[in-house]
Amino acid sequence: MGDFIGRRLGLIASTFPLYQSETAPKWIRGFIVGSYQLAITVGLLLSAVLNNATHNRNDTGSYRIPIAVQFAWALILIGGMLVLPETPRYMIKRDNQEAAAQSLTKLRRLPTDHPAIVEELAEIYANHEYEISLGSGGYLECFQGNLGKRLLTGCFLQGLQQLTGINFIFYYGTQFFKNSGFKNEFVISLITSCVNTGSTFPGLYAIDKWGRRPVLLWGAIGMTISQLIVAVVGTTTTSQNETGTIIVHNFAAQKAAIAFICIYIFFFAASWGPSAWVVTGENFPLKTRAKCLTITTATNWLLNWVLSFATPYLVNYGPGNANL
Repeated sequence: MGDFIGRRLGLIASTFPLYQSETAPKWIRGFIVGSYQLAITVGLLLSAVLNNATHNRNDTGSYRIPIAVQFAWALILIGGMLVLPETPRYMIKRDNQEAAAQSLTKLRRLPTDHPAIVEELAEIYANHEYEISLGSGGYLECFQGNLGKRLLTGCFLQGLQQLTGINFIFYYGTQFFKNSGFKNEFVISLITSCVNTGSTFPGLYAIDKWGRRPVLLWGAIGMTISQLIVAVVGTTTTSQNETGTIIVHNFAAQKAAIAFICIYIFFFAASWGPSAWVVTGENFPLKTRAKCLTITTATNWLLNWVLSFATPYLVNYGPGNANL
């Protein structure tokens, strides 16, 4: 079952940013593609709410309820995709201009003969003809020449998004907060999820207002400073006894560390969270876009798995663990 769900999740994760980038108007494309990350943060927030509501249960409902709720969103996803049209770019690629016009009309809610529809269709067709003149693109071409550099950029962006360590907070945050001396670790996890969701909105605005590169640069600077402060506070105000139990010497300092974790989440959610999806969605030509997005998204999920699998061995105490 896990393999079945994982394969479908991978298919959705690589297809949705592509669908968004191909259907969004140019003037708001950054916001719409970035909303993919917003949807992720909302999911994390809802899971934090459910975990906080069920963590005191002593029966199987403590894990069955959070899992069961996920089926509701799967049904919403199925229903939504039944009514959404195919992208105009794909229909042009399939040499079906009439279907492309109908799709664009439905997406823009304008008549087929509207000047904006006619102009955008002509632009899509012209771009497609240009791509055809360059030849068909296979997976091997994705790694060659200038396209290979674009692919490397996209893979680095998606990989570094995971290597920021954001998912340590959302995967293992409750245990981390408990080790820091807090008794309400589930509530703190809920707060961090709220910060993550709320901070994504200014990020969506900043992407189109100030551009992709400045947002990524300042986000990286903010995260670095915040993480450095958390690391200094954590190593100077805690210790560990011979059994591996964390001893907190300054609880006020731990509260400050939580505050800087929230600041770190703010910088991530307002920059690298949505921007990585936006840049990779815009970075590739039409003929290889689907293939390149598949590779960059696979990089994101590969690093996600590596970090989630390796983190317990890196931070736990005992034989076979790094005890970092």
